[in-house]
Amino acid sequence: MSEDTASAPDEATPTLYLLHALGASARSFDRLASRLEGRVRVVGIDLPGFGDEADADDSSLAASVAHVERRLHAEARGRWLLGGHSMGGKIAALVASRVLRGDASLFGLGGLVLMAPSPPRPEPMDEERRALMLSWVAEGPISEQDADTFLDQNVARPLDDAAHAQAVADLRRTSPAAWRTWLETGSTVDATAQVQTLDLPVLVLAGTDDADLGAAAQPGLLSSVYPRARFATLADTGHLIPLERDAEAAAAIEAFVDDEVRVGPVVPAEWVRLIAGDRVDARVRGIMARRALPDDRGYAPEVLDLAQLTLLREIADLVVPQEGPAIDIAARVDAQLARGEGDGWRPADLPADPEAYRRGLDTLAASWPTDPADRDRVLRAAIEGEGEDGGPLDAARLKAWLEDARNDLVRQWLAHPASMARVGYDGFATGGSPIRGFVELRLGRREDWEPSGVGGTIATGDAA
Repeated sequence: MSEDTASAPDEATPTLYLLHALGASARSFDRLASRLEGRVRVVGIDLPGFGDEADADDSSLAASVAHVERRLHAEARGRWLLGGHSMGGKIAALVASRVLRGDASLFGLGGLVLMAPSPPRPEPMDEERRALMLSWVAEGPISEQDADTFLDQNVARPLDDAAHAQAVADLRRTSPAAWRTWLETGSTVDATAQVQTLDLPVLVLAGTDDADLGAAAQPGLLSSVYPRARFATLADTGHLIPLERDAEAAAAIEAFVDDEVRVGPVVPAEWVRLIAGDRVDARVRGIMARRALPDDRGYAPEVLDLAQLTLLREIADLVVPQEGPAIDIAARVDAQLARGEGDGWRPADLPADPEAYRRGLDTLAASWPTDPADRDRVLRAAIEGEGEDGGPLDAARLKAWLEDARNDLVRQWLAHPASMARVGYDGFATGGSPIRGFVELRLGRREDWEPSGVGGTIATGDAA
């Protein structure tokens, strides 16, 4: 659905904001929006120089990124996704990198949907083709004949009449300056240092009949940028995926959202606004943005083996029982161990944390019940120092390790922004420029900027 016809957001339904290709507009995503209605809310954004923004003075990458961020800051709430088709893919990558660093005043990004995206590096393009495309705007807007030529070069089969007419109309109203800016500058810029590596859920759709940015090329262009990318190939498809294969693209997007984005808790809208606001430092906002990303359901442990990680997940369910969509705190602890992070101390008679975890889990595994009903009893006994000796850790050292492990599990749960919202902790919102603090320090009192229910929760005794 294009930006001027988008319905009001429903927080239970994730919103996918899409950035269009060169010469296209937000309207190119209308068919996707119709197919995904009720499951994923699709909102297209016209980029500077295109569609309803054709009169924009500045269509540079920097101006396009700023334009998208302004729209998202005004609209994005709850969990949302960002996507891009062709040119829009490069702009989406730049915006996403700023969100995950905290540089953008945005929060809640849950993943990316990319269709034949231009990569952060210079886009592969035949120079003769670039020169031909530039010649089309040498004397003004693209002609209908040149628009037809462009479409013929970018589809596997002719578009239906309605899609063709829409695409021609978008091409003809494109700003010649914006067309030149992308071909001469935007597509040639190497933005890999700015984007770096984005470790979030990503769907990449590409066609078999797209020469430069097709299914064969995309893994080589993007695997190092998006380590969690899911690459989906669309047969008999050229470059104009939203118009050529809207049904197949919608099905792939829906499956991706269900499998990889609807994972874990959603941060309430009031807290999204607080984290995105000017009371939170960019560095803190970036940390929280990364913590709020959906967990990888296919997470491969780095320190533990799969059996040990499975056992740690079962322990986590007892130590930190979670209602609704859960945070994979055991996987987050494994990742913490792999990074060499911790709380700065350990019992003197235990080995370093990675080895202590392996030994502790192997010790518990020897007597761990298959019946979930019996696991609480076994864990409680080990916590009290009444576990069986004879494993890699004796009962006393197992007790000491479990104290550390429980602390790690609780810390990983509490570090998630949704958990902070649940317990009413907003002490992170004391930064920004100028630095701000609290004025009202009395128990049960809430300042105007705080999310509703923070002070009231304490005052009514709910958090006693």
